[in-house]
Amino acid sequence: MKKIIINSLLFISAGMLLISCQKDYGNLNSPTVESFLSNASASDLNNLVTGSESGMRTNSALYLDDVGTIGREIYRFSASEPRYVTDLLGAGNSVLSNSNFYITNTWSARYRVIKNCNTLIQAAKNSTLISTAEKAGYTGFARTIIAYQLLMNLNLTDSNGIRLDVSNPKALGPIVPLIPALNGIQSILDSGKTDLQNASVIFPLSNGFVGFSDAPGLLQFNRALSARVEVYLSNWNAALTALGESFYGMNLPFNLGVYSVFGTGSGDQLNPAFIPQLNTGEVRVANPSYAADIIPGDDRISKATLRPVASLDGLSSDRDVWVYTSSTAPMPLIRNEELILINAEANIQLNNLPQAVAALNVIRTGHNLPAYSGTVDQPSLINEMLYERRYSLFMEGHRWIDVRRYNLLNTLPIDRPGDDVWTMFPLPVSEQ
Repeated sequence: MKKIIINSLLFISAGMLLISCQKDYGNLNSPTVESFLSNASASDLNNLVTGSESGMRTNSALYLDDVGTIGREIYRFSASEPRYVTDLLGAGNSVLSNSNFYITNTWSARYRVIKNCNTLIQAAKNSTLISTAEKAGYTGFARTIIAYQLLMNLNLTDSNGIRLDVSNPKALGPIVPLIPALNGIQSILDSGKTDLQNASVIFPLSNGFVGFSDAPGLLQFNRALSARVEVYLSNWNAALTALGESFYGMNLPFNLGVYSVFGTGSGDQLNPAFIPQLNTGEVRVANPSYAADIIPGDDRISKATLRPVASLDGLSSDRDVWVYTSSTAPMPLIRNEELILINAEANIQLNNLPQAVAALNVIRTGHNLPAYSGTVDQPSLINEMLYERRYSLFMEGHRWIDVRRYNLLNTLPIDRPGDDVWTMFPLPVSEQ
């Protein structure tokens, strides 16, 4: 990763496409890090913001294919790339390689965004052309995005850890194990929170941040991510506190949240997780267990629509993944339905069972199911919560992480005799 971080280019030109409103992008022909660090204007800094937001979309579908395949949510059938159904599923003697695209591409994409955000932080601090409050807006945004990108990589490598400190390409920090890494990510989010509490936001963001593009909105986004991290740390009270500072609401729309957005404009990017229904050759289909395990009447079956059977290498499915239903469908970073489920999980773990049932019932009734009528105890409600997370957050990158957190990887279906369910990815070869 040293070469990846040192040589990574700014995302500016890629990011031009993202903002729907008109704005001054300045000279984008040959930007250098030095030109931003010396005394950046607001326009220079806005380029870095836009580039960072755009860069988050890079290899986003590959990340979902990684965690969705290992987590037995989906199959990714590709005539040109067999490793989706060999390495990721542990077929025969296949193992997860530390040099293959499924870890190196998504890993480096996340660290390129982090590099961009670190440049943004330093450039904002050095600038004499913006106010103190405006500097805090830039740094608060950047720290929030850094934490999110680090968390995505840590979701892949888990106990193998990540590199938290990459701010100085000439002196990279060490590989940090899982729990210290999660605590480090939380600390970055907390620093971003402090910035945003004293910030003035003067930079534009895409339509994926509608309702969250000012300082209070970005602070709510930051705290939503914080709630996710606190759950991963089993800090249940802290998760509830973070929810209270986020955009969480039991009566608010499930899809309220922050998204990556896509477009058809010149130079823009289409949603790489979209594959048309009934496609042949390149397909993304639901693991058969998705339909087999769903409760009759659950409207989330619409996320896996019927199709002629697609087969490859001993695997088959008759349901397309239909979460991203167009080439410009937005991709959630975090949304209220997850936050309601975080509320349920934290209250289950704190033995606040009536509150947990109330949150679970918001999800159930919102998806055409009757109110929960099962046993009201922690084991039963954990099972119910995991069911709701499985179907509400399908193909959003959570199932594998959830069953791993609860030591339930052995409950995932084995697709073929001899397949394996992996616990984590190896660190990329560049980190060795």
